[in-house]
Amino acid sequence: MDPSFKVKQAVNHLWLVLLALLTLSACQQPESSSSLSMGGLLGEPSSQMDDYDSVTSGYQFSFPDDHLSHDNFRQEWWYLTANMQTQSGEKLGIQWTQFRIALAADNAQKNTEHNTDWATSQMYMSHAAITSQNHHQAAEKWSRGHPNLADVSAEPFTVKLDDWQWVSETTGLFPAKLSVATDEFSYQLSLTSDAPMQLQGDEGFSIKSADAAVASYYYSQPFIELSGTITRNGIQESVTGKAWLDREWSSQFLTKAQQGWDWFSIRLDDDSALMVFQLRGADEKTPAFYSARRMFSAGSGRNITSAQSLDDISMTPLSWQQTDNGKYPTSWQLAIASEQIDITISALNPNSNMPLSIPYWEGPISVIGSHSGDGYMELTGY
Repeated sequence: MDPSFKVKQAVNHLWLVLLALLTLSACQQPESSSSLSMGGLLGEPSSQMDDYDSVTSGYQFSFPDDHLSHDNFRQEWWYLTANMQTQSGEKLGIQWTQFRIALAADNAQKNTEHNTDWATSQMYMSHAAITSQNHHQAAEKWSRGHPNLADVSAEPFTVKLDDWQWVSETTGLFPAKLSVATDEFSYQLSLTSDAPMQLQGDEGFSIKSADAAVASYYYSQPFIELSGTITRNGIQESVTGKAWLDREWSSQFLTKAQQGWDWFSIRLDDDSALMVFQLRGADEKTPAFYSARRMFSAGSGRNITSAQSLDDISMTPLSWQQTDNGKYPTSWQLAIASEQIDITISALNPNSNMPLSIPYWEGPISVIGSHSGDGYMELTGY
């Protein structure tokens, strides 16, 4: 074996250890929990916050440039969820996410004396899952940032970590191929969309607290057509469905007083899409923060925000599921008075917890009530 390759392997392992230490130091957990937390990681400010870029209102998005990474922000993700079915009619969900986590601000890294081809301030973590009514399988990969390992590049637009890859035909997001292979499952999907991007919040400036102390740049593509194949237990099946991509970046997503979030992406039977989330306080003294947007494939949409009250948005857990990672609310009543929406949300598989380095719950959902439809739910901080 080439000695230089051994050195590169050792360096890569060292960076993974550093990421684990960063995660451990960033997370503040309830006394009853010994696991890491997505909410804790994204909510705890870094001692080097002044080195990172901050999110401010008035940012002008530019595509395709903003599909790429923003290395001077602390955290970022490319987040795809999809509801689909096999030729036999079985309902399934898939998730693919690539996270970018900065160990130091990119401009600070460039000012160091030890820049080499392998020097990087960026770490990547990818999650993948496939969910049916009776089975939920999840996997993850970590890597230091490097063009040969984990990277986001422009021509064609590519997001990759090892052989988990989103590869477009052009510099835009679509058409694209998404390929993920693990020891237990794999999928190879074709993704297409002609719909305009949807800017969440105030033209993409998505605040996460009533005082706007923290925010992200956030845009979505809720109208994606999907086809391809999945493989489970060595058996390949054709699938079709609809997918949703979320893009966010920030240097702090939550305040220290917030514990986690409940996030929903829903396609309704009137061909609209609904994104809604609540950010929960760490204790009863901190009220939840709510935000939502109703979207249409032609590009229009309207924001629905109830900062600290339930005057418009009401979210009530109906049932809870105990998992190895904790107890999660997997059925909800969601009402939005201004949109005449009153729906019951149910998980396809209540046991869709993600038993990874940073545990959370993520899985496909169905809705009934004033509207019917399907979508995805993410629950963190439990």
